[in-house]
Amino acid sequence: MKNNELFRASGVMAIGTILSRITGFFRAILAVAVLGTALLADTYNVANTMPNILYNLLVGGALTAIFVPQLVRSFSDEDGGDGFASRLVTTISGILLLLVILGVIFAPALVRLYAPEFSTVGFETENQIAIAFTRYCLPQIFFLGLFTMLGQVANARGSFAPLMWAPIANNLVVIVVFAGVLVFQNSVTIETITDSQIQLLGWGTTLGIVVQALILIPVVKRSGIHLRIRFGLHGLGKSFSLAGWTLVYVLISQLGYLVTVNVATSAAVRSSQEGIATGVGFTPFTAAYYIMLLPYSIVTISIVTALLPHLAKLAIEKNVDEVRKQLIRAIKMVGVVTVPSAVALFFFGPLMTESLYFGISLDDSRYIGQVLSALSLGLVAFSINLILIRGFNAFEDTRTQVVSILIINIISVALSYLFLYTLKSQQVTIGLGLAFSVSYIVGLFITLSLLKKHIGKLAVATFAGHHAKLFAASFLAMAPLFLLMFFLEWESANSSVLLRTARLCFILAASGALYLLFAKLFKIAEIATLAEFGRGLLKKRKNDS
Repeated sequence: MKNNELFRASGVMAIGTILSRITGFFRAILAVAVLGTALLADTYNVANTMPNILYNLLVGGALTAIFVPQLVRSFSDEDGGDGFASRLVTTISGILLLLVILGVIFAPALVRLYAPEFSTVGFETENQIAIAFTRYCLPQIFFLGLFTMLGQVANARGSFAPLMWAPIANNLVVIVVFAGVLVFQNSVTIETITDSQIQLLGWGTTLGIVVQALILIPVVKRSGIHLRIRFGLHGLGKSFSLAGWTLVYVLISQLGYLVTVNVATSAAVRSSQEGIATGVGFTPFTAAYYIMLLPYSIVTISIVTALLPHLAKLAIEKNVDEVRKQLIRAIKMVGVVTVPSAVALFFFGPLMTESLYFGISLDDSRYIGQVLSALSLGLVAFSINLILIRGFNAFEDTRTQVVSILIINIISVALSYLFLYTLKSQQVTIGLGLAFSVSYIVGLFITLSLLKKHIGKLAVATFAGHHAKLFAASFLAMAPLFLLMFFLEWESANSSVLLRTARLCFILAASGALYLLFAKLFKIAEIATLAEFGRGLLKKRKNDS
């Protein structure tokens, strides 16, 4: 697959992903402005995260990895796949609806599982608010499944844009809800939040997922698939039997994330007991994590998603050498963005968050930046690991992936609990960022070793030298600016939001320009490839407008 072919394939996805992440980022900023970063925000974020965790844990991973390929094969049936698709959607929808009902009934137990220290004496209000938010958010499970199924049907029929663009509508709905609360209602705190405000925020968030799913119904109709309620498991047996290892992989991932939520909320409760007002729990972690994912989402996902079908074709042809070359090329291309992004997030994390997150104290916003700096250490390894996992997918090997994700999560869980019991409460969430980074750095070498069975030895040296140049260019560009910022005391509490934003823009612009200069001096050819990617996106947007 040549560069221009790869860029054309990823163009629509990249533009949709960029806009989705931008609107999602504004959504996150507004949520922090309304709820803050302390325990009230944690009650909402735990509840809003739970549907995604339960959906992915029980259905989501298998649905996208196993059921969809079976759906594509069914298009050759006499009815064009209508029967299989209808039975699949009916069966999975029934399972999801049952999950929603059970979740609403056992919401108190779910909150105790994910945030056990909310049950501590003296935090009864926080616990009840979390339970209420959970019950309003759990119906998202049903519509997440519907969105995935309808979107994959559209993908199978060659319509990729709707699946990438529908989340933007979701974000816009939630932005309107939070903006309305911010503008028209009084400040919201644990002590003052009303039942109607909890309902508005909870149901408003769920409404975003509903809109995201329903938007795809006319898209599926236009694709030629006619869905109707049809009961029965005829033709679905193979799909369920193939889902085993994928379910194990997702189970391990989500249990690891459960520990992150558990430890972060525990740190928040303990900090509150110690009289610490700064939000140091799950909300700062999610806020920082979202920023860390921006470069990963925009570049890595777009390129890797476009590359996967080509890798699968090469694997079928047993062209192992070309698979290896394509993986290395993808790692190098993605590194052009993720390496400088990681260095920038490490140096300037607090400067970024104190400018981006308004409506909260500087201590709160800077704490998010400190968590972001810790997470940034694992960004490059995290992105490379995703690319390598696609190598396993190309060879239809879901079993070996489980070993990799298991080791990564064992390391993360062990470090998370170690930090919970050894660090001060206000430092635990920063420790969670470090646990994430260490686990993926170690996990990268595990994944490289496991991939040998399919493509032979993928020598680290084949891309390590390239990444060393990228790191050198990034440090040479940004370290002097960091020192300048430090000596000029640009993190002064007396600075206005406008001044802090101006400083951030200057830092980022200067960092980018110097990075490109040093990269050119180091003769990093992929910089030109990155420019080609950018021009391709702009051209695609111009043609679509």
